[in-house]
Amino acid sequence: MGKGQGQPVKSAAKLASRGKGRPTASAAGVGREALIDAARALLQELPPAQVTSTAIARKANADPALVRYYFGNRENLLFEVAKQIGEESNRPLPPGDPLVLLEDMIRGTFRFTRSAKHMQRLMIEELDSASSPEVREKMREWNRNPVANYARILEFDDKGELCEFDPFFMYLAVVGISDFFVSGAPLIELLVPPGTSKDDLAKRYEDFVVRLVTDGVRKR
Repeated sequence: MGKGQGQPVKSAAKLASRGKGRPTASAAGVGREALIDAARALLQELPPAQVTSTAIARKANADPALVRYYFGNRENLLFEVAKQIGEESNRPLPPGDPLVLLEDMIRGTFRFTRSAKHMQRLMIEELDSASSPEVREKMREWNRNPVANYARILEFDDKGELCEFDPFFMYLAVVGISDFFVSGAPLIELLVPPGTSKDDLAKRYEDFVVRLVTDGVRKR
């Protein structure tokens, strides 16, 4: 067995002072991805302000010093969560039928909202005011990608099936429409009959929004 293997974490102070190299699994007990997964799971349950380094470490069954060890601070960890989710749902569009692509973009936004219920609030409250210029620039770049995808949809419209629309406004509208179904859940629950299936309601709402937007931009 090599030097240092099998050793428990001595203390948060000692772990944090070892530098930014990746610790061995036995020394750290929990890896970088486990902390990302823990933060991502908490953002499904809690608003960003409550997703602290301590809460993340507790969720991952880890020493809070590991947040500093792997990421430097909580801000960088939350950015990694946003980046991971963004890469899963925010890829450049391939050429295709513009109406099909538009529907895919809308449904992709709804999937994103379901997979990270508090992600929009995270970007607004936490990362938009991040102290690191690098983090702010990466967040701006990440949010430009869907705007560029909406612009591509218009470029792929060789047959002139769509009315012109502003890609930026389309992005804002679809994000707002999808996000309110999560952030406005208490109001929605007051308005629907008791016993209404949330999953069924969410599916019908998504289908309604798809029809609303695609019919709205389709030329008559």
